[in-house]
Amino acid sequence: MAPKITDFVEDAGAPGIIAGIGAVLLAPVLIPVVAGIGKPIAKSIVKGGIVAYEKSRGAFAEIGETWEDIIAEAKAEIAEDRETPAFETSADNTVEHGV
Repeated sequence: MAPKITDFVEDAGAPGIIAGIGAVLLAPVLIPVVAGIGKPIAKSIVKGGIVAYEKSRGAFAEIGETWEDIIAEAKAEIAEDRETPAFETSADNTVEHGV
């Protein structure tokens, strides 16, 4: 069974009815005021998000460059270690025994 308007009136009571009428009467006045205040707030939130995105993008790029430098240095050290043997052998390792 669908609710009736009288049920809402009885449940809300006098304070609810007065608040409802007040909301209906003040809506044309309050909506433009809230929209006027809300637009600059929304715009500043969007601007803050864009600035944060730009800064984080730069920071991530810098971190990426640092990481690439570390990897390149590590690879260079590995290549250097492979080229330089752990011990050096001399070409003149024959022992003369007087023979």
